[in-house]
Amino acid sequence: MNSIWYGNNLLRYLLLPLSVIFWLVSGFRRLLFVLRLRKIHRFPVPVIVVGNITVGGTGKTPLVVWLSKHLQSLGYRPGIVARGYGGKASHWPQQVRADSDPVMVGDEAVLLARLSGCPVCVAPKRADAVQELLKYTQCNIVLSDDGLQHYAMGRDMEIVVIDGQRGLGNGYLLPAGPLRELPGRLRRADLLISNGPWQEDVPVMNIEEPQLLPLLDLSTQPHPLSQAADETVHAVAGTGNPQRFFAMLERHGLKVIPHAFPDHHGYSRGELQFDDDLPVLMTEKDAVKYARFAGNKHWLVRIGVVPDDKFVTKLDELLQGLKHGQEVT
Repeated sequence: MNSIWYGNNLLRYLLLPLSVIFWLVSGFRRLLFVLRLRKIHRFPVPVIVVGNITVGGTGKTPLVVWLSKHLQSLGYRPGIVARGYGGKASHWPQQVRADSDPVMVGDEAVLLARLSGCPVCVAPKRADAVQELLKYTQCNIVLSDDGLQHYAMGRDMEIVVIDGQRGLGNGYLLPAGPLRELPGRLRRADLLISNGPWQEDVPVMNIEEPQLLPLLDLSTQPHPLSQAADETVHAVAGTGNPQRFFAMLERHGLKVIPHAFPDHHGYSRGELQFDDDLPVLMTEKDAVKYARFAGNKHWLVRIGVVPDDKFVTKLDELLQGLKHGQEVT
């Protein structure tokens, strides 16, 4: 669909009638919450949603990790909720630890638990995950990784992440375009941030120096990705936008043999064994799922982000204005 959503493929016009249907259905669903005909769950602590209005990866998860650490530095006790996409658990919600099985609870949830050090809970209905988190932990603020369109979950702040390279694509709703909601939805968000430059007035989150760690021993001291410059490597990405990962490796001087997989792909033994001795580099989300099959050629690339000062200043101002919790209606 990329050629339709982000190129000049005329097939998008054939899909416009379906986009109109999507707009009517999603708009009616949103109206039910606005008119309070469907319940919005309220919570005794603030809830911050980090989401997007496009399909595919925009870099929400690294931002949630940064936000969790920033909130801790300000004295908060954050918890994190997510959908647990791809998880095969027999019941929900599920508390997630750093050593939880990603097959059961989803790859991104395990990654969040490992990198944030915060309590994490997942459920298809995010309101259930928030309630579970508050029941069993001492968190006093909740971050939701995705869930911008999950209107049953009350929220106190919305942060929308935009892919600086792809932007909003052709500007059409699904399936003619990549949008879950019309661009005007951005005006209702409290904060916008782009993963790479997008529009001049939108703050940017910058990528820190990526680090390499061997999958067989993640306790070792990482070393900068730039040390692998000029090497030829297999690059593996099962994300919403694999090309972003491949391009990042190339910007750091690596010669990339790309292997793109569907988002949340479940790897099998031997799937990332290639007929040569070249290193195999993968995103940290992929590494969570492939670690049990790893050999000495497999490496993860750890990528952290740092928002620019304009974003941090506005965020801190909004945090000061947050209520202790939401009004129950």
